[in-house]
Amino acid sequence: MLRIGLTGGIGSGKSTVAAIFGLLGIPVLQADKLARTIMQENEDVKQQIVAAFGKESYENGLPNSAYIAGIVFKDPYQLAVLNAIVHPVTIRESEQWSLHQKAPYVIKEAALFFESGSAQGLDGIIGVSAPAHLRIKRVMNRDQLTRDQVIERMNQQIDQDLKMKLCDWVIVNDEQQLIVPQILQLHAEMLRKSAE
Repeated sequence: MLRIGLTGGIGSGKSTVAAIFGLLGIPVLQADKLARTIMQENEDVKQQIVAAFGKESYENGLPNSAYIAGIVFKDPYQLAVLNAIVHPVTIRESEQWSLHQKAPYVIKEAALFFESGSAQGLDGIIGVSAPAHLRIKRVMNRDQLTRDQVIERMNQQIDQDLKMKLCDWVIVNDEQQLIVPQILQLHAEMLRKSAE
């Protein structure tokens, strides 16, 4: 079974691409959702986050996302602290998830494969690319953030051009090219590779 990463900058359309692979019957693990679940349910992680960022990090037992984001997206060091707490647990749980899948290949969707070091052990990585102006607009609409808040978050990720160069394949999601044919072509390639 092949383990394929799926990445891209904030607002690039990773989740849309992941959903289409899911419709093709491919198991998809969304690392951001898994990380949120871990932050909500893993007592050790919760204690570390409270120790690092204060008791305001949780309200009624749930992560106070706005409070945490207000700290970590303004300070790269604080973001690194949060990632050091959450990423190792997320990586371990995603590896366990992979072991239980029975498909020709699986997709692990994450924004920070290269930044977190979790690209190791993957058989290849698909990048999703979109122009910065579209990414900003999409995230502003989706998350009800200001332009400056979106740019703050974009600045915490490695440059999109560099990220795409590190990927094995790239899907262009610029609202000019159709993404479904690009995904179907990659799906066929993955099925061929998994049968080799």
